[in-house]
Amino acid sequence: MTDNLELNMNAYLPLRDVVFNTLREAILKGELKPGERLMELQLASKLGVSRTPIREAIRMLEQEGLAVTVPRRGAEVARMTEKDMEDVLQIRAALDELAVQLATEQITDEQFDALEQARQNFENSLKSDDVKEIAQADVAFHDAIYNATGNAKLVSMLNNLREQMYRYRVEYLKDETIYPRLLKEHKDIAESLRRKDKSRASETMREHVKNQAEAVKDMIRQQEQD
Repeated sequence: MTDNLELNMNAYLPLRDVVFNTLREAILKGELKPGERLMELQLASKLGVSRTPIREAIRMLEQEGLAVTVPRRGAEVARMTEKDMEDVLQIRAALDELAVQLATEQITDEQFDALEQARQNFENSLKSDDVKEIAQADVAFHDAIYNATGNAKLVSMLNNLREQMYRYRVEYLKDETIYPRLLKEHKDIAESLRRKDKSRASETMREHVKNQAEAVKDMIRQQEQD
């Protein structure tokens, strides 16, 4: 179990929700690994709370599909499955394509400058060897596109989806061999937005999401064999 687990306190939330948010974030960011046991006593000690909010938080994680109870083992972090990943990425593919189409029509010079800065920040993050920093920079690049759509409802939907995507994004970005392709895809997407080429923007974004889906499928299959 990760040594970095700390309670993300929020004075306005019940303790069970604080524990739930803390564990949920740790799972989504890969700090708690698929198949890792969620032992109530150990978690309670680490987070400085009683076992009751831990138990309630684990139940909430199970409702979200992030934890499962295994006979004779207890609760553990749910393993990623191809079906879950496909469900999430199908939605993301549709919404990202819509976002990039809207952005080609709406993007301002200021927003394009922000996108270019986010693209450069992502490229710089690849030198850090910190997959969480790289993932956050990747999120920021896509956020710059979303913010250029001018559609607050779409941005809200994409933000909700982002947390479910984060787990798969981190897994994808652990593979350094895909970095050159990612850089090219980001550059192509930005260039198509600059030229306001909706067809090219859609095609490039589709390929971008498809490549991630295929890579994560391979990783999930590998985990199932280990």
